[in-house]
Amino acid sequence: MGLNFAPISIRRLGPAAHAARGAFAHIAKLALDIALPTLCISCREPVDGEGVCAACWGKLSFIERPYCPKLGIPFVYDPGPELLSMEAIAAPPAYAKARAAVRYDEVARTLVHQLKYQDRTDLAPIMGRWMARAGRELLADADLLVPVPLHWQRGFSRRYNQSGALARVIARCSGVRLQGDALRRVRATAQQVGLSRSQRSSNVQGAFQVSPDRLHEVQGRRIVIVDDVLTTGATVDACARALLRAKAAEVSVLVFARVVDAPRAPI
Repeated sequence: MGLNFAPISIRRLGPAAHAARGAFAHIAKLALDIALPTLCISCREPVDGEGVCAACWGKLSFIERPYCPKLGIPFVYDPGPELLSMEAIAAPPAYAKARAAVRYDEVARTLVHQLKYQDRTDLAPIMGRWMARAGRELLADADLLVPVPLHWQRGFSRRYNQSGALARVIARCSGVRLQGDALRRVRATAQQVGLSRSQRSSNVQGAFQVSPDRLHEVQGRRIVIVDDVLTTGATVDACARALLRAKAAEVSVLVFARVVDAPRAPI
C-alpha cells in the first residue's frame, strides 16, 4: 500500500511554524543585506537602513519656514505671516501656492537626474515621502493629485513618467486620490533646460489640456500638481491654467526641488 503525502499548510502547523517562518525570513534578509548592502541613494556608499549617508544628508537643503506663503521661496528671516516674496508680487502665477521639499542643489540634482534619466525608480519612495511632508498644508485640503504629463513620444522613449512615480508615493502617504490621466501634453515641447524665463513660458504655452473624459473629475476640485523640479515655474503654471480653464476650484503645486537663486528677503 502506497503512502499518501498530503501537503501540510503552515496554518495547520500552528504558532511554531509561524515563528519558524519569521525566523527564516529574518535570516534570509540578513543574508541579503550582507551580500548586497544598502547603498546611499545619492553617492551609492553603504549605509545603515534606507536613505542617504551622513555626508549627503548634510548637503541636502530641506526647505523649512520661513518662506513665501505663495511660492514657498525660503526667506533669510521670519517677516511674520502673509508677507510675499518679490517674485510672487511681481509675477503672480496662476496656481495658488507652491511647496518644495528641498533646494535644487548638488545632491538634489543627482537624485532628480537619476530618477528622471537613469531608471532609478527606487528613488521615488523616499523622494515622495519628503514631498508629502513638505506639502502637508496643500494635501490636507486637496481632492486630487495630478502629475505633470509627458508627451507620448518622450514617454515612449523614457518608459515612465517621473512625476507620476512621485505622485503615486504621495497619494499613498496622504490618502489624496491620484488622477494620473487628468492632464495630457497635446504638443511636444523642447527641453526647458538652457531656456530663459520668457522662452520657457513660450515653449509650454498651449502644451497642456485636460482630457475631455476627465473634465467631470476636475470641475470644482482642489488640485495639487506634482512635478520633480520647479525652476521658473513655467511648466506648472501652464498646467495650472489648463486645469483652471476646466473649472478646477483651486490649483497648487508640489515639487521635490526648487531652484533658489539666493536667500531672499520679503517686501
